[in-house]
Amino acid sequence: MRRLIILCGVVLVLAIVMAISSHIVIRDRVAVAATPPIEVPFEKEWAGSGHADATAEAFTHWDEATPPEIPIPCAKCHSTYGYQDFLGVDGSAAGTVDKPAALGSVITCVACHNEATVKMDSVMMPSGVEIRGLGSEARCMQCHQGRESKIGVDKAIAEAGVGLDEISDKLTFRNIHYYAAAATKYGTLAKGGYEYDGQSYDGNFAHVEGFNTCVQCHDPHTLELNLQACATCHPGVAKAEDLRNVRMAGSLMDYDGDGNVQEGIFYELQGLRDMLYQAIQAYASQVTKSSIAYDPVAYPYFFTDTNANGTVDADEAKFENAFNKWTPRLLKAAYNYQTSIKDPGAYSHGGKYIIQLLYDSIADLNTVLASPIDLSKARRVDYGHFAGSEEAFRHWDATGAVPAACSKCHSAEGLPLYLRDKATITQPIANGFTCATCHSDLTTFALYQVEQVEFPSGAVIDSGDLNTNLCMGCHQGRESTVSVNNLVKDLPPDEVSERLRFLNVHYFAAGATRFGTQVKGAYEYDGKTYVGLFAHVPEFTTCVSCHPAHGLEVKIEACGKCHAGVASKEDLANIRFATTDYDGDGNTAEGVAGEIATLRELLYTALQSYSAEKSGAQIAYHPTVYPYFFVDVNSNGTVDGDEARFENAFNKWTPRLLKGAYNYQYATKDPGTFVHNPKYILQVLYDSLEDLGADVSKMTRP
Repeated sequence: MRRLIILCGVVLVLAIVMAISSHIVIRDRVAVAATPPIEVPFEKEWAGSGHADATAEAFTHWDEATPPEIPIPCAKCHSTYGYQDFLGVDGSAAGTVDKPAALGSVITCVACHNEATVKMDSVMMPSGVEIRGLGSEARCMQCHQGRESKIGVDKAIAEAGVGLDEISDKLTFRNIHYYAAAATKYGTLAKGGYEYDGQSYDGNFAHVEGFNTCVQCHDPHTLELNLQACATCHPGVAKAEDLRNVRMAGSLMDYDGDGNVQEGIFYELQGLRDMLYQAIQAYASQVTKSSIAYDPVAYPYFFTDTNANGTVDADEAKFENAFNKWTPRLLKAAYNYQTSIKDPGAYSHGGKYIIQLLYDSIADLNTVLASPIDLSKARRVDYGHFAGSEEAFRHWDATGAVPAACSKCHSAEGLPLYLRDKATITQPIANGFTCATCHSDLTTFALYQVEQVEFPSGAVIDSGDLNTNLCMGCHQGRESTVSVNNLVKDLPPDEVSERLRFLNVHYFAAGATRFGTQVKGAYEYDGKTYVGLFAHVPEFTTCVSCHPAHGLEVKIEACGKCHAGVASKEDLANIRFATTDYDGDGNTAEGVAGEIATLRELLYTALQSYSAEKSGAQIAYHPTVYPYFFVDVNSNGTVDGDEARFENAFNKWTPRLLKGAYNYQYATKDPGTFVHNPKYILQVLYDSLEDLGADVSKMTRP
């Protein structure tokens, strides 16, 4: 019994020692408590993400390869080893992958968390364009950028050396690759899609403050969307699929032409993509004499549709059956089709950019189709404030910033800054206005309260309507009678002076037109009187009573209630408020827009005659090329392609010529003058003609 007790005691002591030893390490013969296991931050979140899925095709594709390794072109984004090689943290050169990567890794913590990624703030896109000034999203964009671009497609076509509709065995399908979200988001700045020559495209889709980067919308570890945050602005969003129904107030066009402007942008994209697929198949059949079909998961995606049933059947989805009758035109369209599919979040990353790519691809194929796809009701560009592809927002892409002189009205953040601090500074290039450009609160969508507006002439106006005041912050022009007089000063009216240059009132100065002589937006001649505010009727005295705040188009239906026969925008030109023959052409039935148009045409003739006589050089006008007035070298009355150069800008100004040209531009750059204040614009055109010596004997000045 005693032995048994002793034995049990020994066992108990040993057990205690073993238990203690599991928490003690011996360092230099000194017992020290062991450090508890380290808990890796966010490891559980990461473990359920696509970056950690060791069974995914993205990481197992090369398991059966010979040799068993991930090749150099794929290693950067399909293994931690390759990404570290690209970063140079493994001791190799940074910015390139030097060797194939070993199998067996996913995207682990050290791929994104290391000394190189902490400093990273730029990304080189496949197009060769470097996007700078990024934050932590640069880590994401290194891989989520695609592997092809317009540049690559154009290079392949150039090397093939064939016409647009010629088949070449040198052409193969160019695949942008998967999840190219950065290419979608940065649009034309990255040139990830195939952009057709002569067209302009949206740039970086900025969304709203706090939701502009990858990691502000996606959890960096789980990769999931922050749906709760989405729902604060997008009611009804409870799951990822609900985002497909989102449509903003700045997206009011029927892009796919199906008559539904309530559906989410996802469905607009889907509609256009279906139309493009139809066009691709029709083109292949008619031009290449071969049927084509698409499979989203089988490489290389486009196959010969051997039975012409419109889909890729199992026995057709083989590499040996890859479609091989590519023409340059077909390759461009197919590339954009794939681009629209391989970023499943394209509708939220940069939906309008993808819309433009799809629309243009259809339009290009239509030029040779026997039965073109109907695009008559589809649209590629949004209303002005949200037309990110247009010159008003794309003008500064080459420099990368909107200068202080332009940023108030041509950037998303310039107007709020000006309203708050009465200052303008250089701003980032914009892709159109955002909600925060005009709304001070994105919960209540309250507008900025603008009590009064200062015009370029120095006049300060309170329209009596806060919304109108807000609009006139930009729609006021940039010059005036005052600035023209300051420039010409005491110069003799017909003396050519190097001191003079053309002054451009700028675009859509509707506010200045409407308030007439109260703000002196047009050039008003000494000794003449001019009308002031055109009040219209009580129900239509503000900007937004005639123009929807977001759509900007005229409320035609409302106009038709008072103006018989007005059913379309074009019908507005027929409106007339008096029987006076202002332009002297004998037609008192035409709309006042016609009266203004005739006076404007006569003014152009007078400018040309005067310039040839007084300066020895005939002047000509181009409405879209700065600085608008050029030397008409061949005296044919128009600006030809070789004349529309800055070096050929007209530079023999006299004060009289400058005043007349200023008013000609004014009447051109506010296309709604006949509605905004017709008598005012008729007065300044009449006076310009009279001052230049034109015969105004048959005309009537209001």
